[in-house]
Amino acid sequence: MVTDNAFAELGLASDATEREVKAAWRRLASQWHPDRNGSADASARMQRINQAFEQIRRTGFAARPAAAGPARPAPEATASAPASEAPEAPEAPEAPDMASTAQAGPADPDPANDAAATRRLLRRKIRLTLEEAAAGCIKVLRGKVTDTCTACAGAGSVMRSGRCVPCGGSGVLQKRSFFGWSAGAATACEACDGSGSGRVVCDRCDGAGKLPPRNYRISVRIPHGVRDGDLLHVDGRRMRAAGPNADVEIRVEVEPHPLFRLEDDGTIHCEMPVDGFAWIGNRPLRVPTVSGFQSIALRRDQLSYRLPGQGFPMQRQGSRGDQVVTLTPVFPPQLSIDQQILLDQLTATGLGADGEAVDPRLRDWNRAVRAWEKDRPAA
Repeated sequence: MVTDNAFAELGLASDATEREVKAAWRRLASQWHPDRNGSADASARMQRINQAFEQIRRTGFAARPAAAGPARPAPEATASAPASEAPEAPEAPEAPDMASTAQAGPADPDPANDAAATRRLLRRKIRLTLEEAAAGCIKVLRGKVTDTCTACAGAGSVMRSGRCVPCGGSGVLQKRSFFGWSAGAATACEACDGSGSGRVVCDRCDGAGKLPPRNYRISVRIPHGVRDGDLLHVDGRRMRAAGPNADVEIRVEVEPHPLFRLEDDGTIHCEMPVDGFAWIGNRPLRVPTVSGFQSIALRRDQLSYRLPGQGFPMQRQGSRGDQVVTLTPVFPPQLSIDQQILLDQLTATGLGADGEAVDPRLRDWNRAVRAWEKDRPAA
C-alpha cells in the first residue's frame, strides 16, 4: 500500500497531521472493529485500516507539521482494541525447514495485538488413526485460498490525484429537494467510499479487492498424544510462501480402532481370542499394540496381561500408559477324529503303569470315590 492510498483509506488528505491521522484511526477502528461491528466485511475493513495506519507510521510523522502540544511517541498495541492506539505488526520469524508445528490451545490470536486479531483464520479438520495420534505425525494439508489484493489493500480502488467530483471532496452527499434545498441526512459518497479523494478501479484485481484463488500446500507437524476433538493452532507467519497466508485452526478427529479401546487415563484395552490348546500349552503369543507387535508367554492360570508403556500418552506429549490384554480361550465346538485320538493319547499320559493317575490330587480323589462307592449301602 503506497502512502497516498493509506491516507485515502483513512479518509484524509496526504498532508494530514499526526493528530488527524490518529483521530481518524480511532474513529474508524471504533466503527469497524469486529467486536463492535457484526457485518461480514468488518474484519477485512479493519485490516485495511490497520495497514493504512502502519504504512503512514513507517514513513514517519516527523516530516509533517504536528499539531500543538507535546510530541507523543509512536503508538503501541494495547489490550482494548477499538479505542487503543494502532498496533505494531510483529516481525514474522523464519519458516521451519520441514513442517509448521501445530500448537495446542486456543486458536484465537492474542487480543492485545489488533494486527493479529484481524489476521485471517482458516479452519481445517484432520482424521488420525490411533497410532498416528499416539506417536505424532506430519500431515499435508491442501486447498484453495483467496488472498486480499495488495495493490489496493482489498478496497477495490486506488486513490488518484484531486478531489472526488460527486461529493466535491467532502466525502458525503446531501440529499436535495426539487428546489435545491437540503432534504434529509447526508450519506457517505459511494464514489470515494467517504474518503473525499478521487478513486479509480484497481486494475490488478479489477475492483474485486481479492486476487484469483490459488492452491496452497502446507506440512503440519502433529504432536503426539492428541485426542479426539482437540484444537491445534498453526501460526501463519511461520509458513512458507506456498502457505495460505493465514493462521490455521485444526480440529483433530481420531478414528475408532478395530482392535483397541482407549480410556481417559491413557490405558488401551485389547480383548482378543486365543487358541485354547495354545493357552493350555503355555505357548508364546503375538499381541498387537499401537507401536507394533509384542510377544508374551501364555500361562494357563492367567487370562489378563498388562504391557507397561504400550498404551496412549496419559497427557499431551507426556509418557505413555499401559495396555491391558484380556484373552478368551477358544476351543472347537466339535472335535475332529484326529483331535479325539490326540486327546485320548494325552489323557493316557496321565496314568501310571498300575492304571492309577500320576497326579496325587487325581489319585487321592479316585481312591476316595472308590471307597465311598464300596461303603455305600445298596439301593
